[in-house]
Amino acid sequence: MGTVTAPPGRARRELTLAVAGAALAGGLALSVGGQTWITATLRRPAPLPPTTTELTGGTLAPLVPAGGLLLLAAAVALLAVRGAGRVAVGLLVAVAGGVLGWSGMRALLGDADVAAAAVVGTGSPGRELTAELHAAWPVLALLAGVLAVLAGLLTVLRGRGWPGMGRRYERTPSSGEPVPARPRTDEDRAVDAWRALDRGEDPTDPGGREP
Repeated sequence: MGTVTAPPGRARRELTLAVAGAALAGGLALSVGGQTWITATLRRPAPLPPTTTELTGGTLAPLVPAGGLLLLAAAVALLAVRGAGRVAVGLLVAVAGGVLGWSGMRALLGDADVAAAAVVGTGSPGRELTAELHAAWPVLALLAGVLAVLAGLLTVLRGRGWPGMGRRYERTPSSGEPVPARPRTDEDRAVDAWRALDRGEDPTDPGGREP
């Protein structure tokens, strides 16, 4: 079966949606990856004061900022490739979105104390670690993942029929008919005369004129 091609206007809108979705998801992932997801407080034996550590999304889930960079690159690639290459990029976008969603979901459903202890540690006995989860940022990572998955699936299902970057500037192949020559203008004749003078020829000599 051949690929069903959408009307040009609809195809361009779908391409715009996919590129915007991947770019927005990538930018959102980079943003939330730099925010504080967990604030860990380590209480130490007296008279030592407690210490507080802010753990960012990039520390707790390194795949979040990495997925953001990948999605931004994929948004550009969607414009540059066509056909099977675009479908492959769509699959990559969907996979990156799944990783983002899984990272956000794991932070929301997991134990914040355990996650903080894995990074900060508790050190010697007598120390107590408590962690506060800032749920807004993992939720945004989850939403970025969902958006990327939707953009990737749209690309996989519809991307083969989308136009490529610069297609409007491509020359349509002819049917074998010769391309008619452009009519010569007075400016063309003046340029030919100057070229003849540079070659040491007389531009007024009929035998030296170019046809």
